[in-house]
Amino acid sequence: MEVLQVDGRRPFTEIATAFAVPESTIRARYKSLVDRGALKVIAVADPLKVGYPLMAMIGVRCTPAALLATAAALEALPEVSYCVVVAGAYDLLIEVVCEDNDALLTFLTERLRAIEGVLETETFVYLRILKQNYEWGTATP
Repeated sequence: MEVLQVDGRRPFTEIATAFAVPESTIRARYKSLVDRGALKVIAVADPLKVGYPLMAMIGVRCTPAALLATAAALEALPEVSYCVVVAGAYDLLIEVVCEDNDALLTFLTERLRAIEGVLETETFVYLRILKQNYEWGTATP
């Protein structure tokens, strides 16, 4: 898995050679990881470099009875790239990507606050991203 985190397109033959095992072993392991949902190889676009220079984290307080329905409605919005249920001052945190300030304003006033169950929001616009990591669970110290 760590090899694919560095280069998700690395040929199985190269991985097999590096680990001194048959290619069929690598192929079977890969298939098993994908089938179990433990591994997903995708292309990740940098939103800042493809026309979405504005990113923000938004804390959302919602009515307790509507928590999961509100989360589902938020997940469906194309601007939302991340949505989690959290403990603390907010019920949900969402990350959004927008083309500019006007697009963010439209998202906040016309789309987000129109969702049933949303009581209050607080927006944190990113000024600089210091670290953004898409690697799952095999962090090495």
